[in-house]
Amino acid sequence: MTQPTLTQSRLHAGIWDAVLEQAGPDAPTLTASHEGRVLPGLRCTTGDRPDTWRISLPIPPDVLNDGLQTILVCLGDGTKVGSLAILSGEALADDLRAEISLLRNELDMLKAAFRRMHHEK
Repeated sequence: MTQPTLTQSRLHAGIWDAVLEQAGPDAPTLTASHEGRVLPGLRCTTGDRPDTWRISLPIPPDVLNDGLQTILVCLGDGTKVGSLAILSGEALADDLRAEISLLRNELDMLKAAFRRMHHEK
């Protein structure tokens, strides 16, 4: 039997949608958890193609906190089939500020090189 594959579709209005590819006529038994707590509301319906299942999970507001939050999706036997990582708050701001600073430094280097090249002509 092949390993099930979870492909993320989107996160919109607090609902995470994904597609699970798994052979067999029966809907898989799935659980979604965050920090060891099973999250309610996970739905699994027939997909658009054979052997696919549409997964839908409303993200509870208490899961959304500063930093990296990871939601695991597992089969009934505990086999991990996928995950959703949500990065927010101060941790994200620090990453963006560092990236912007790096881009500014690179832009300054390019401007200096352009000016040198222009003045050499």
